[in-house]
Amino acid sequence: MRIVEKNKDIACVIVEPIMGNVGVVLPESNFLEDLEVLCRNAGIMIIFDEVITGFRVAFGGAQHIYNIDPDITCMGKIIGGGFPIGLYGGKQKIMECVSPLGDVYQAGTLSGNPVAVRAGIYVINYLKNNLHIYDNIADYGIKLKKAVCDIARDCGVPYVVNNITGMFTGFFSDNPVNDYDSAMSSNRKLYEKFFKIMIEEGLSFAPSPFEASFITLSHGNDELLKTIDAYERMFKRLQ
Repeated sequence: MRIVEKNKDIACVIVEPIMGNVGVVLPESNFLEDLEVLCRNAGIMIIFDEVITGFRVAFGGAQHIYNIDPDITCMGKIIGGGFPIGLYGGKQKIMECVSPLGDVYQAGTLSGNPVAVRAGIYVINYLKNNLHIYDNIADYGIKLKKAVCDIARDCGVPYVVNNITGMFTGFFSDNPVNDYDSAMSSNRKLYEKFFKIMIEEGLSFAPSPFEASFITLSHGNDELLKTIDAYERMFKRLQ
């Protein structure tokens, strides 16, 4: 925010509305709203990187949750049902600058790939017609977070979970993780032990402590209980 205030000649601000590449870090209260107002007043474009959050935290992405109207949105393979593809879209006056209507040329090897596009249409239509699944996934995430944090506390292991809908990251930390520095200060050695123990338990998490984990439509009550049991055995071993 301070950088934008001091440099009004900035063309655009690109932001992950919910950080996912240092683990899940949620925006501070009113940060996105204040950023939008600041950029609008200065004539600066806002670009949302929703490669991770798009169609995942809500059908309308993080911008729907926080009620922000970015000028451009970027998404990844979520719009291809998991197949390799990417997308950017935005306001009409911006998109009309792109060929064939405008002078900006864009092309890519996988642009318009028929398999990825067909898979994406199916997935997006399914989500659109089953919006209740976002509530189901969010409920799953709340239950998992509460159970895991309760067990960690009982075992005396410093552990915090950041989550929204089906995105979550557990940090081995005594303090809240709300920015890059606090994420980097979490205990990586404990995470390495966690990762290896969970593999033994039959659960595969990312080998890096700075990745997001995801709850999917394939996860039901059986998977929830199995995951909680694995966490309990893992925390007891870390004691």
